[in-house]
Amino acid sequence: MKLRFEILKKDKDTYARLGKIYTNHGEIDTPIFMPVGTNATVKAMSTDELKEIGSQVILNNTYHLYLRPGMEVISLFGGSHKFMNWDGPILSDSGGFQVFSLASLRKINENGVEFQSHLDGSRHIFTPEKVIEIEETINSDIMMMLDVCPPYPAEKEEVEDAVRLSNNWGERALNARKTDNGLFGILQGGIHKDLRKRAVEELCRLDFDGFSIGGLSVGEPSDMMYEIVEYVTPLMPIDKPHYLMGVGTPIDILESVERGIDMFDCVIPTRNGRNGMAFTSVGPISLKNNRYRTDTFPLDENCDCSVCKNYSKAYLRHLFKSKEILAARFLSYHNLYFFTKLMERIRISLKEGRFKEYKKEFLDKYLNGGLK
Repeated sequence: MKLRFEILKKDKDTYARLGKIYTNHGEIDTPIFMPVGTNATVKAMSTDELKEIGSQVILNNTYHLYLRPGMEVISLFGGSHKFMNWDGPILSDSGGFQVFSLASLRKINENGVEFQSHLDGSRHIFTPEKVIEIEETINSDIMMMLDVCPPYPAEKEEVEDAVRLSNNWGERALNARKTDNGLFGILQGGIHKDLRKRAVEELCRLDFDGFSIGGLSVGEPSDMMYEIVEYVTPLMPIDKPHYLMGVGTPIDILESVERGIDMFDCVIPTRNGRNGMAFTSVGPISLKNNRYRTDTFPLDENCDCSVCKNYSKAYLRHLFKSKEILAARFLSYHNLYFFTKLMERIRISLKEGRFKEYKKEFLDKYLNGGLK
């Protein structure tokens, strides 16, 4: 089945929209947050727990799965779904970001990128065609093209070259596709509006199933990211999903939904959870803080997840300070539940025509004190 996107309702005051993506492994309600399962696992979470909290789609990473366990293993299971026991949709990052973050271990040319494995130093080549072959072996419902993700800050000439290569590789990726799995184009251009416009003009004329904004949330100020999203999103095809890669915080999500973004992913909920931080309706809290040593209340009195129903901050802090594995599991569970519920409430507010009101209500509470 060819991936299909349906807009159910547009917000009257903003670019936000309520939608649904139809894939070979089920439907995805948008706006959506996607937990990151880099190594065919969302860290500290089982697939049953992901279903329990309402996750609809998760990420796999092409670079990491290609290196370990390798495509020979993944192909034995007919793809990543059976390998990791997840029957919902999977989106696979092309691995471009990981490859290009290995600045000292890779070399870019017109054909693709040569790199050394961070695991054993072995040499490999990713071309746009090779990445599609890997993603089709993973059997991703949504595949991402190989792109060049420049750092921030970077000279404009470097960003311009990244746009040129990415756009060329996008066309090659489309030509290499052999299945009906979805394939998204990635728009580069850094903080340069003229390069972003060029990326849109060249890439969005091609028959991708959706488009993502890449090269943001890489160190630039939040206001600059919002400005670029606000500039780029109206230029993108309105009838295709809009995906902002690697974002982000609850504030980033609300600001970007308002600007027309449908899809998000980020490691923040699980990474921060493993480091003792919990997201709550009144802002993030750090269990490293001694004030929670005798706190008998849950992480968030407004949360009905199983962690908040059953455990106190004092107990969770004890687990964290004792370096118990359970701390990472409980905090990851709660944080992902928080993000999942945030997206659900955003969708409800869009359905009811009150997104701007909900955004203000959420931020008024969430910004009431910040990190504590």
